[in-house]
Amino acid sequence: MTSQLTASTATPVLRVPPASPAAAAAYFGASLAFHADVSDVAAALAADGDPGFVVLDSRSTASWDQGHIPGAVHLPTALIAEQARDLLDPAVPVVTYCWGPGCNGATRAALALAELGYQVKEMLGGFEYWAREGFEFETWEGRERRTADPLTAPVDSDDCGC
Repeated sequence: MTSQLTASTATPVLRVPPASPAAAAAYFGASLAFHADVSDVAAALAADGDPGFVVLDSRSTASWDQGHIPGAVHLPTALIAEQARDLLDPAVPVVTYCWGPGCNGATRAALALAELGYQVKEMLGGFEYWAREGFEFETWEGRERRTADPLTAPVDSDDCGC
């Protein structure tokens, strides 16, 4: 059954109609090629063996000291052009992160790396969601873990089911 909505009767959500299924599949498929989820990154790093990628923290040294993902490479975005080749293997994909969803530092870092020829994804949620989901992180004082925020991670399961 097809419903005809006019601009005057459509809700704000449907004033611009949804994309065709083919266009939606292309868009969301492309999105997954560019982005990684915090939980998926954590699971890959926690599994035995090589996860197949390196995690890159693109924030300042002060931010890095405040907290970062264990095993991440620290390379501030402004230094990528001059230091990436010394720190990263061009054959290994890179997953970038910065503070969180309100920061585009990981996007800028991913762009800089892609322009140098690296395969790259951005970790959605950044360090904020890493910590909020209860994953261990390092500070200048040592390792730390916070209780998972029930608004960002399942309370009684390791898997959100999505």
